[in-house]
Amino acid sequence: MVAVDGVSFTVNRGELFVVMGLSGSGKSTLLRMVNRLVEPTAGELLIEGRDVAAMSPPELRELRNRKVSMVFQHFALFPHRTVRQNVSYGLRVRRAAEAEQNERAEWALRQVGLEKWGESRPDELSGGMRQRVGLARALATDAEILLMDEPFSALDPLIRRDMQDLLLQLQHELRRTVVFVTHDLNEAMRLGDQIMVMRGGKVVQLGTGQEILSAPADEYVSDFVSDVDRSRVLTAGTIMREPVVTAGEQDSPQEVLGRLSNIEASAMYVLDAGDRVLGVADEDRLAQAARGSVVSVGECTSDDFARVGPETPLIDLFPVVGKHRVPLAVTDDGGRLLGVVTRAAVLGALANPERAAHV
Repeated sequence: MVAVDGVSFTVNRGELFVVMGLSGSGKSTLLRMVNRLVEPTAGELLIEGRDVAAMSPPELRELRNRKVSMVFQHFALFPHRTVRQNVSYGLRVRRAAEAEQNERAEWALRQVGLEKWGESRPDELSGGMRQRVGLARALATDAEILLMDEPFSALDPLIRRDMQDLLLQLQHELRRTVVFVTHDLNEAMRLGDQIMVMRGGKVVQLGTGQEILSAPADEYVSDFVSDVDRSRVLTAGTIMREPVVTAGEQDSPQEVLGRLSNIEASAMYVLDAGDRVLGVADEDRLAQAARGSVVSVGECTSDDFARVGPETPLIDLFPVVGKHRVPLAVTDDGGRLLGVVTRAAVLGALANPERAAHV
């Protein structure tokens, strides 16, 4: 039986790439091929253009010592060494100066919130703290690539969530390239920039969490994602649509009132020439302006609206969507209107996952 069969994928620099599947799918075997803890029998494995499969033993040692670090499920800590000594072990193998070992170990322990535990032994720590030590050890070597083999699966749910939060925070700050193996789809969806689903040693689907959730490749993936909390995976950008109508800041109140009556709406967004949201024009303000001396709708806008970014998960939309006379605005960092989200679109996407790709 072939453990990994014809698998091909690319991980971009600074990406958190998740490999997921059930037990026996080949995901851990695949991960261990990256640093040749498992020897591939055929094919190429390129890191920055160099074929790891063709490396000599000295080249492979250099790769493991400087370029690639691994975080294991069961911590793999030395029980007779202190936390600081465990963290600095990779630097010791590299024969770094003692001062460098201590400096890097202290830095890494600060990153994972264990700076006060350097002199402790592993058996004095909780499971979550020991996994933090394992992560700190990988960070201390300054390796560009982290291989993480189901690192949180042995932890209690709350501690596991905390470790996921820590990894996301560190990834935001340090931008390592991470290949992360898990059998937990919710974990994969929460962490992965890209997710590769495996079955029987083959790739079944590769895409973003939203792509996999919205358009599963086959029945196997569809069954896999059936219990995923869609409210935490789908985002405003997934379900937004173009507004039916908007106004320019120089449009007249009378003209905008006419557009509102045509679509049976009571308000619309007013945009500047760069599509940035200036505010909302509602029928009451427009009617008052039309009776007076106001010549442009830009003079009678209000801030009676809410906005979110395209990456905002659906669960965070519930408190604000449907609370105003206009749909929820989805804007970029510069305030440009990208689309709008209605309450019906949110409920529809959660009730019917396929609709998320077409709303």
